[in-house]
Amino acid sequence: MKEPVIETVDSYGMTAERQFSDLWARDVLSMRDRRLLLLGLLVGQGIDDQAEIQLDAALRAKLLSEGELREVVVFVTHYAGWSRGARLNAQVEELIARVAEDDPGPA
Repeated sequence: MKEPVIETVDSYGMTAERQFSDLWARDVLSMRDRRLLLLGLLVGQGIDDQAEIQLDAALRAKLLSEGELREVVVFVTHYAGWSRGARLNAQVEELIARVAEDDPGPA
């Protein structure tokens, strides 16, 4: 007799997802405010891969414009340091170029 397949459940992942979902759903801060705070924290800690995800989400969801992302670079650079600011600048410019390539523009 063949044993049934047992699915593993990532209970930690489910719990974390639920907690983050609840956190992002609170209504005191706007989604834009949360995204800006998170970007500052990630860049300040040098967590580039997560910063890249948040930059992409902010731009594609139209929470931050290209100009605003560039201004974030200027501001954060002065507090997080020049090397982290330079990395953030590269991420922002690469993202803007990538989004421009993905968007065919008006038909």
